Amino acid sequence: MLNKNKDAAVSFLEMASTGKVDEAYSKFVGDGFKHHNPYFEGSAEALRAAMKENAIQNPRKAIDVKRVIAEGEFVMVHFLVKHKLDELGAAVMQIFRFENGKIVEMWDLGQEIPEETPNQHGMF
Repeated sequence: MLNKNKDAAVSFLEMASTGKVDEAYSKFVGDGFKHHNPYFEGSAEALRAAMKENAIQNPRKAIDVKRVIAEGEFVMVHFLVKHKLDELGAAVMQIFRFENGKIVEMWDLGQEIPEETPNQHGMF
């Protein structure tokens, strides 16, 4: 089940990032879904609307998954997101909680990638 949940989390992010938000929600989101993004009301519909708007504003958005970790009912996806091809982007971590193979809760944390950094290891 862990690998299935990992695949579902990545597929959800890939579909949502390419504008297939409604399809991603119908395929992967379970009843009672809630999220913890502080910029939107915590319902599935509020986040879905924000994701759809973001896809319209950023039609060339791309993600590059770096790692996926699963433990119990949780899956964490660490990835690079670029809203525009010529930007450095942001390092993002999404944490998903699954019930019966569906996403029922989600947290997201992100950090812009700076042009210059003293850290020789980078963001990934």
